[in-house]
Amino acid sequence: MKNRPLNGSTEDITIISNGVKLEGKITSGGSIRVDGTIQGDVVSQGNVTVGEHGDVNGQINAAIITIGGMVVGSVNAKEKLVLESKANLKGDLFTKILVVEAGARFDGKSNMGDVKGVSSPNTSFVKDENKPG
Repeated sequence: MKNRPLNGSTEDITIISNGVKLEGKITSGGSIRVDGTIQGDVVSQGNVTVGEHGDVNGQINAAIITIGGMVVGSVNAKEKLVLESKANLKGDLFTKILVVEAGARFDGKSNMGDVKGVSSPNTSFVKDENKPG
């Protein structure tokens, strides 16, 4: 995996490898990739990726979150949340942009837009299902 430049610098990536089990809250100024098991919350100023064999039992907060494995807990992506084809999310999600690939599983409530309830012109498309009549 290559490091991608972020604002002109190379971002730090923390990798929780397959077979590693952690208990407790993880906080990082960079990005985190989870291929192991985490029992606790994950907070990142960068991106969080849960690999196909990754398992997180706790809340995830990050700018961009990509889930390819199992997550039990609420997910708050400031920018974008991607549920890959083998993703299994059991919990509520909050994000501006949601991408769900065919085969992904999601059990919970979703909230797109600003979490604080401030309306955004980018979320007006969500109301298409509420046609009058």
